[in-house]
Amino acid sequence: MPLFAVKAWVVVTIIVIIALVAGLVALSIYGKKLQNRQEESQKQLQAAAQNASFLVIDKKKMKLKDSGLPQLVIDQTPKRFRGQKVPIVKAKIGNQIMSLMCDEKIFEQIPVKKSVKAKVSGIYILEVKGLRTNLETPTGKRSFRSRMQDKLTGMQAKAKAAAEKTDKK
Repeated sequence: MPLFAVKAWVVVTIIVIIALVAGLVALSIYGKKLQNRQEESQKQLQAAAQNASFLVIDKKKMKLKDSGLPQLVIDQTPKRFRGQKVPIVKAKIGNQIMSLMCDEKIFEQIPVKKSVKAKVSGIYILEVKGLRTNLETPTGKRSFRSRMQDKLTGMQAKAKAAAEKTDKK
């Protein structure tokens, strides 16, 4: 005889819901800890940042072990991240050519074969400004709908021009 006359599927459903709620609470606590840790490390990077001007030679997304960064940096990163692709910028600072890492957000803004002024913390580029001109911010990836809309407008314009041409004859 069941206790409180509750069917088995109701008990299982309640247990699953309780487990899901507990998982969400644990994830939110863990997420807050990670966010605080990231904010703290960002503050440390900003505190140690220096302004530098350099010539960007090349930029690529490369695996960390193939990037040409010092061996000390590669040894300090966790093994699971060594195979991950990171944005690497090769730049000439003074008379040295160095490999620098940069933030994903500013990787697209960095122009190749141009001089830039940047905020650098160690081997990490935090911010980039154009040395003599403003940097162009690349336009985001266009949606499928907007590309098709542009094609349609172009085709309509061509059809209209062709119709006007045949009307004149």
